[in-house]
Amino acid sequence: MLCTLFVLGLLWDSMRAQNTISSLRAAAVAWEGELPCTKWDCECAFKRQRGCCCASSELQEIEDQMFLRVMDLSKSMSQLGDSILEVIGGIKVAFTAYLSPRTNCFGPFTRNNPIPYDVINLNHGNGFNPALGTFTAPRSGLYSFSYTVYSKMSMVGDRMYYKAQLMRNGEVVASIWEDNREDSEDSSSQTVLLSLQQGSQVYVELLSGRQLCGNIEGLNTFSGSLVYPSMT
Repeated sequence: MLCTLFVLGLLWDSMRAQNTISSLRAAAVAWEGELPCTKWDCECAFKRQRGCCCASSELQEIEDQMFLRVMDLSKSMSQLGDSILEVIGGIKVAFTAYLSPRTNCFGPFTRNNPIPYDVINLNHGNGFNPALGTFTAPRSGLYSFSYTVYSKMSMVGDRMYYKAQLMRNGEVVASIWEDNREDSEDSSSQTVLLSLQQGSQVYVELLSGRQLCGNIEGLNTFSGSLVYPSMT
């Protein structure tokens, strides 16, 4: 009951306010004195003050400015939302691959040769190309890369001789190497963080004259992931 009375009271006040505005509007239209703006061009109450007819252009300008500011704010909020979505996982880029078992040694070659990691366990974002053994960054950002090199000689005393380099756009950023006759089996790993632009390429290459032998499934690996995207 109290709620009903309260609502009825609000409706009554609203009706009274509408009647008051209507009366003031009628008085303004009937006004015979001088008007600074020569005519009424908006509906408002006139109380011998500066009429809203004179301020309508200024009010319109303010409204336009507010609209533009709201639109700019909406655009900024949308961009911020997209950036947050990317950071928290909206864009997923990650891969891991390994060199399939081979009967013969991989290498030696007369020139540096990319290692063809042809078995893919994961390729979110489709940045890794198994045919080339190359990762192409689908977007700019900070990336983490890891690779492991394994080799096993068939006979004790054979020379273990390899050098594998992590390359970014044709430049060396990390390397793993071995050259001795004491070890018949060896494995090494490297992990690096790289800032990449969209379209940058990263791969692992075996240097000319070197070889990887006795590869066991899953021991020669290459993997990477996007840590966070660039905001620019």
